[in-house]
Amino acid sequence: MSDSPLWRPAPERAARTLIARFMAEAGQRDYAALHRWSIEHSEDFWNRVWDFAGVRGSKGARTLVNGDRMPGAKWFPEGRLNFAENLLRDRDGREAIVFWGEERIRRRLSRSDLHDLVSRLAQALKAAGVGKGDRVAGYLPNLPEGVAAMLATASIGAIWSSCSPDFGVQGVLDRFGQIAPKVFFCADGYLYGGKEFDSTEKVKEILAGMPSAPRCVTVPYTGSGAVVGESLEAFIAPFKPGAIAFEQVEFNHPLYILYSSGTTGVPKCIVHGTGGTLLQHLKEHQLHSDVRLGDRLFYFTTLGWMMWNWLVSGLASGATLLLYDGSPFVSRGRILFDLADAEGMTHFGTSAKFIDAIAKINLKPRETHKLDKLRVMLSTGSPLVAEGFDYVYAGIKQDLCLASISGGTDIVSCFVLGNPAGPVWRGEIQAKGLGLAVEVYDEDGRPLKSGKGELVCTRPFPAMPLGFWNDPDGARYHAAYFERFPNVWRHGDWCEETAHGGLVIHGRSDAVLNPGGVRIGTAEIYRQVERLDEVVESLVIGQDWAGDVRVVLFVKLREGLVLDEALAARIKQHIRANTTPRHVPDKVLQVPDIPRTKSGKIVELAVRDVVHGRAVKNLEALANPEALAHFRDRAELSG
Repeated sequence: MSDSPLWRPAPERAARTLIARFMAEAGQRDYAALHRWSIEHSEDFWNRVWDFAGVRGSKGARTLVNGDRMPGAKWFPEGRLNFAENLLRDRDGREAIVFWGEERIRRRLSRSDLHDLVSRLAQALKAAGVGKGDRVAGYLPNLPEGVAAMLATASIGAIWSSCSPDFGVQGVLDRFGQIAPKVFFCADGYLYGGKEFDSTEKVKEILAGMPSAPRCVTVPYTGSGAVVGESLEAFIAPFKPGAIAFEQVEFNHPLYILYSSGTTGVPKCIVHGTGGTLLQHLKEHQLHSDVRLGDRLFYFTTLGWMMWNWLVSGLASGATLLLYDGSPFVSRGRILFDLADAEGMTHFGTSAKFIDAIAKINLKPRETHKLDKLRVMLSTGSPLVAEGFDYVYAGIKQDLCLASISGGTDIVSCFVLGNPAGPVWRGEIQAKGLGLAVEVYDEDGRPLKSGKGELVCTRPFPAMPLGFWNDPDGARYHAAYFERFPNVWRHGDWCEETAHGGLVIHGRSDAVLNPGGVRIGTAEIYRQVERLDEVVESLVIGQDWAGDVRVVLFVKLREGLVLDEALAARIKQHIRANTTPRHVPDKVLQVPDIPRTKSGKIVELAVRDVVHGRAVKNLEALANPEALAHFRDRAELSG
């Protein structure tokens, strides 16, 4: 571990951050003290976040009831607000959204334009019979109309749910079929890698299989497909833009339904509340990411990943949203940096896998782009390895807060994330989230100050889900998070605290390897293997073998390379030299592709099931389910 950080903000820069201002107002001297105060005085903390961010709404008399129960705690039980009203604060000429569809399409919407579109959509939804508590679904590329449709839905107290158009028919039905939407927004097609994809036939099949028979509205985009149902223009044609009648809903009224991305069954429908989502996102944007009025916020995401919901909330802090639809590797991986320069991007959000990929091809945006406005780079989706940190500072920009963040769909936000006024240490997530009592537990539920264990949260927080859809007694919700450690949220990450007050995530705890009873995080192996030039990507599992578990490593190599005994031996030696003998795989096997979810996460559990001859139940969660065939019935694993 290095004795000095990779980056530390200049004192004058740190002093200008919103978190520095918040800290001073709260009377706390440093981040550690602020975090401790935010846990020990959580009601004061969340009230102060509400006031600091200028939330529009009423808090009510009480901040927290049943604060000793997880689940069961309730924040701001008499609070009333409207999510969309807080995102549509201004109706002026400042830009709300800038959209790029790869290299082909450019669009801009002012705050006035967005307000008017939301006004017309809200009126049209009401005329279509949508009211408070009804569901509206979006099967859309990352278009401005997706943001507007969500805001219109929220403005009337209805519930929004979305997924991206690369989902197959069954994947959409597995999700939206459970929630019975009244209106279904889609597009005629989408772009990826310079190609147009027609969505028409998939949309028709989805509608035929949907038990709720929703009204379908098609957004014109690529021109590659036909209008199914009615066009967006026809849907809103009868309505003139005007003031929006924002429905004031309960703080704990449902806002979003998101879906677990696992491959072990039909996705769980996770219901997120209005006030908890808003407060948590305002806190994460303003305090942890330093998003200010006039900033230009970007995250590479689709409507099938919770980072889209996180990104859109940036409007509430006065940021302009930079939306991108398509492949991030257009123009040989340079297009997102082109977007950053052209649009004055201040916050660049992406996945750890994207950073790994451009590092592998030795892309050096620092030499080809100005990136003069860029202050913060955010990375999530999987752990960002230490070498990824090195690459960002060497290849992208030196004066940059690199915020590796981690949380998930479960809380539509983060447990651990950035601190723009603090140092960045190599390979470490900077901080525990304010207001979140994050700890690391051993197997017996005891806190660990050193060593690896389960990431837990020991006290309630506003962004906890309201529950799961169609789970009336809460049994499935309780089993998902609170069964392992009673009255404590177990998130499912295998991690450890650092001496600097940060965390390192070593992978999902359900994918942890256990050879000889020693628990090993998968990310520890990936970090070493993917440092080798020959390896593009890897996946590791534990195979049940001879009454124990043996470690099996699958590698995807650079094009044209073949895994021979010499390379396999070098991979093993590299792992041994940089970890422990326990980490060294018993088998190293080559595969042409690594299976992953549509949000880019590799799926160790699905591969483990295939290797052990078990069925993978939710193939529709995968972006490339055909890749699983490369792991099935491998002769090398039968002896």
